Parts: sequence; C-alpha cells; structure tokens
Amino acid sequence: MAEQGTSGLCRVLVVGGGFSGLTSAVDAAETGAEVIVIEKNPYLGGRVAQLNKYFPKMCPPMCGLEINFKRIKTNPLISFYTNAEIESISGSEGDFTVNVVINPRFINNNCVACDACSQICPVDRPNDFNFGLDNTKAAYLPYNQAMPFIYAIDGKTCKGASCGKCLEVCKYNAIDLSMKPEKKTFKVHSVILATGWNPYDATKIDNLKYGSVKNVVSNMMMERLSSTTGPTNGIIKRPSDGKVVNNIAFVQCAGSRDENHLEFCSYICCMASLKHTKYIREQNPDSNATIFYIDIRTPGKYEQFYWSVKEDSNVTFVKGKVANIEQAKGSDDVVVEAEDIDTGEKKEITFDMVVLATGMEPSCATTKVNGYKFTKEGFGIQENGLYIAGCSKNPMDVSKSAQDATSAAMKALQSGHGR
Repeated sequence: MAEQGTSGLCRVLVVGGGFSGLTSAVDAAETGAEVIVIEKNPYLGGRVAQLNKYFPKMCPPMCGLEINFKRIKTNPLISFYTNAEIESISGSEGDFTVNVVINPRFINNNCVACDACSQICPVDRPNDFNFGLDNTKAAYLPYNQAMPFIYAIDGKTCKGASCGKCLEVCKYNAIDLSMKPEKKTFKVHSVILATGWNPYDATKIDNLKYGSVKNVVSNMMMERLSSTTGPTNGIIKRPSDGKVVNNIAFVQCAGSRDENHLEFCSYICCMASLKHTKYIREQNPDSNATIFYIDIRTPGKYEQFYWSVKEDSNVTFVKGKVANIEQAKGSDDVVVEAEDIDTGEKKEITFDMVVLATGMEPSCATTKVNGYKFTKEGFGIQENGLYIAGCSKNPMDVSKSAQDATSAAMKALQSGHGR
C-alpha cells in the first residue's frame, strides 16, 4: 500500500541527495511541506562531498553540506532513504505514485561507526569515493563526515555468511548479511529530479589516453588528490609512484564541446582547472602549471579569479587543442603534444602528471529515471508536477545549483497548493 503522508500537507519527493536535492528538500520542508529524499548512494552529499574547495572563495564544501545536514536532522518533515532507486513514477500533477527499491546496506541503525567491521574485513574494494585512487574494505564508511554516519557493506565484493568475520566483532548487532531489497510506494503531489552529473568517461577520448598512460587523471581525481581526506592526505602526488607533482598540465574541454562526445560546454571545467592550478601553486611555490585550452570561459564575476591565476609567472596558458598524450620513454612522466595557435608552433612537453578537464555528463544520460522525459544529452525535461533541479537540467556550478534548487522547490510546492 502506498504511503499517503500527513493529510493536508503538500508532499514532495526529491530524487537525488546531492547538493541540489538537499537544498530543494530543506527549502520545501521549511515552508511546511512533507519531503522524501531518495538517494542511490549509501550517503548524502553527492559530488560536492568529493570536492576539496569551492571557487572562487576557495573554502571547503563541507561547510555548506553540514548546514543542510543539520537542517535535515532537525526537521521532522524530511525523511530520506539511501541505497535507494526509483523504479517508476506514474500519475499526474498533484497525484503521483512513486515506486522505490531500497537496496540492502547490510548494516542497520545500531551502527556507531566504531570501525571494527572494517578492521577485520579481509576483502579490499576500489574506493569509488576517491575514484579508485585507493581501496577500502568491503565494510566501509563512505567518507569521514558521511550522513548517515553509518558503515555500509558492498554486497558485490563481500563474501557474505561464508566469511562472517564482521559479525563476530560487532558488539552492537548492527550487521545483517541477510538483508534483502525492500520496496516502498509513495503518494506525492510533485517530484523533483536532482540526480546530478557524472564525470565524462575519458577512456572514450582516444587521443588523451586516459586509462592507458600512467598519471593521466581526471579533474575530479585531482579534487581527491588535493583533499586532506583524500588518498594522499592532501599532498598532490601522482598515482603511479607517489612522486610529489612539481610540473603539471591541464587539458581543457576533455570531451566537452565535441560532436563526438559532449556537444555542450560543461560550464565549470575552466574554473575547475584554474582552481586546481591554485591548489598546486599554493602547496608548492616552485611548481609549474601549463593550461592547454580552446577558450577560457569564466562567466560573470569569475573573470577576476582567472586574472589572479593568469598573473602568476609560473602558470603558462597555451591556446591549442591537445593532439596526443604518450608515456615518456623510460619513466612515468607524461608527454603532451599540442599546437600553439598563437605562434603556430607544434609543442611536445613532458610533465609529471596531466589532469583532464572532463565534462559534466548528466547522470540520466546513462541511467534514466522512469517517468521523466529527457533530451538527447540526458538532461531532464520539466513537465507539470515533474520538476528538475541543478545539473540534471543544465551544467552549472554549486552556487547556481543552490539557486535553481530553491526555484524547483517553490514550483513543487505549487503542485500541492490547496490539495
């Protein structure tokens, strides 16, 4: 039977527990609506939780996330489900039925995050939060300030009851390896799609050699390498041998503005690379950075951020598309081949590490939400009662995502007005 909610209250379901989804949820709930948040990961926070700093203020993102987490914890009108996915959305504005599958976490709310299960676990798994730059155990805490602050067990790698070591050491009866998927049905007035984005798969870009040449990483991997909670404790080291990076290249439009990949500008990539340049220059005053670009796009007030990077004598801008990337002979260094459009010179430069400014691909380009319609690129199409927030609608930065999420919340409330 579908959960009906409290009589007389507008009821909104938000698909996605990242920054946009959480902003929509708290904004709607604080006006008196009942809100349900559905998140496919075992934690809330989305991509923002993986960032080291925001631009242009260069402050840590957990500040903004913790405020939203607190607002959720203290608001009885908000409920959330992690490890959950939408099965279907049917109905019309003011009367939607949403079917949800909640996948097993294998750990219940008795968990106090004591880490005993992780310490005893014999199984290693790639750490998807750090984009595979390190490993966790099959029993793991997604990240240090995760909400909910509860461990999860990766059912794909866990050996289950045939191992059972975690069961032996857990003092709180928090582990249940027999958990099965659970289905729930909700009746709501409106739905907000805020499933966010994924870094474009750079292995599809043949000339950039991501995945085949050592020390070619994505911009989101650079975020984790720069974070004190990341795999290198914030010291920017290259993955292959742990060498501290001193000479780095940034390759813009890695997949974006390309008819063979993402036909649109991903909006944040230039700013992200400028931010990453500041990371390494502030960490290592003797370091050098080279940015290969087609156009530098820093909309509005962000232009000043660009100027501050451009004035740095240790930063070189090369206008020209990268033609090829190769492994340097006899070393783990990386060779970048590009044409400098301003001089007409073909350049071949060796770097410690290369960072690809991979574009923002909407998550629904690969995983559709049943009930919504989408553009060919995978961006959601807004209809009566079915609203879109943040990067599910267009590429945008965190600030614009917050504004857009508030707008979506206001529209969602109108669908329940007077019902």
